[in-house]
Amino acid sequence: MGLHRKALRTTAVGAVSATLIAGSILGLAPTAQAADAVRFVDITGDGGTVLKANVITPAGADDTHRYPLLVLPTSWGLPQVEYLAQAQKLANSGYVVVSYNVRGFWQSGGEIEVAGPPDIADASKVIDWALANTPADSKHIGMAGVSYGAGISLIAAAHDKRIKAVAALSGWADLIGSIYSGRTQHVQAAALLDGASLVTGRQDPEVRQIFNDFYASNLSREQDIINWGKKRSAATYVDQLNKNGAAVMMANAWGDTIFPPNQYADFYEKLTGPKRLEFRPGDHATAELTGLFGLPNDVWTDTGRWFDHYLKGEDNGIDREQPVQLKSRSTGGYEGYPDWKSVAATDRKIALAGSTTIHTNVDSGADGGVVFLSSILDQVAKIPPIASIPLLPRRWAAVWQSEKYASAQQIRGTAELHTTVTPTKESGTLVAYLYDVGPLGLGKLVSNAPYTFHGRTPGKPFSLDLDLFSTAYDVPAGHRLALVVDTVDPLYVEHNPSGAQLTFSSPANDPSYVSIPLREQ
Repeated sequence: MGLHRKALRTTAVGAVSATLIAGSILGLAPTAQAADAVRFVDITGDGGTVLKANVITPAGADDTHRYPLLVLPTSWGLPQVEYLAQAQKLANSGYVVVSYNVRGFWQSGGEIEVAGPPDIADASKVIDWALANTPADSKHIGMAGVSYGAGISLIAAAHDKRIKAVAALSGWADLIGSIYSGRTQHVQAAALLDGASLVTGRQDPEVRQIFNDFYASNLSREQDIINWGKKRSAATYVDQLNKNGAAVMMANAWGDTIFPPNQYADFYEKLTGPKRLEFRPGDHATAELTGLFGLPNDVWTDTGRWFDHYLKGEDNGIDREQPVQLKSRSTGGYEGYPDWKSVAATDRKIALAGSTTIHTNVDSGADGGVVFLSSILDQVAKIPPIASIPLLPRRWAAVWQSEKYASAQQIRGTAELHTTVTPTKESGTLVAYLYDVGPLGLGKLVSNAPYTFHGRTPGKPFSLDLDLFSTAYDVPAGHRLALVVDTVDPLYVEHNPSGAQLTFSSPANDPSYVSIPLREQ
């Protein structure tokens, strides 16, 4: 098995490396020749672990001049040439760029720690090496990365005050809030990460145990998993990050099925230094993907502008733009806001009247789609997951609908569900979906979120508040919104005992509703 996995790793790294390098050679990064050639080096990381890295410096760079330094940790499962096209562009514009394969993946040594303390120490060791071996300027250092590289960059900036600017693309600030939101395992996301790491790397035994306990819904280990995740979340270190004063840019996709946008928005609001938040259509890392091949890309363009201003001091205006930049899933233009709270100017409540009982353990047909595929279809063709709302079986799905809207409704931000639930068992899972329903009853998924409970008294009602995943979506005039709740979704692990039922009610003293955040119109 070990030899087979090593062969897979070697084959995969060759294919990915060849593809990324070919992108530069074939002209996808047409000005790459202006930078010095790529140097492949070994860097000694924390505890003597060897990290495979590459270095690109500006053309003609020598020890007579110092250049801002950018450190780029790789994404989960990708080799060290991942950022080659962007690194060449950045070197062309005057940066020393060091990209390295994080420990445990591909040819780097060590084991996968999932942004644990050794990974954060590695980032500082790479900076040390760059300052000693390249014409890098110790007073102008930035870090950037996609996905795994984004998470490591944010945490590293909280631990190493030399880092003055960060661009965290499709990353996480709250690891548990990402893959265990609503106390529910995001099983497709976890399985994707687990599978990729088994093929391309070597898991630390603790990481393997975390995955096993996660899949098994081992409640006796739940707090251990939460503590493990907090240690690997930038949100835990936000006070230190603010104290260090790094300028932080974060970008993510509305449909990110691994790191949903809510946790980035929450973290952004806690930052006190220079900051920028960008959300676009797509799934995990799809918004940045074309830029990895040197093609024009808004995310990477803004990343370059961010570093140019905060590391090189260029007056390019990025600090004077509205810091929250959103692109709706329905329209093509960007919208600017002064902060996240201003994204939704108002909210409109849809009453969830009456009492509805549903049976569990059966997928009603309403679901969040398939990891990556569904959100990419939404990004490229504006085709999100679709369900026929009139045909959803009411035995397994609770459905409420608004009236038809006379004008378009521009949903911006986080829809909030408030209801009262009475279970017949002590544990259970429900998933809430918000649909845009057209004249024929076909619903396009606007947002969703799971919720799991344990230790409830059967037959005793409890109040439930659930934030759906943040989004930007325009509901056309003549359409209506529908809230659907069922108990099974392929994206998530469900915890419904056989034969369980859930009753949703709206007490007179505590009415149930879903609050829809709307842009000022």
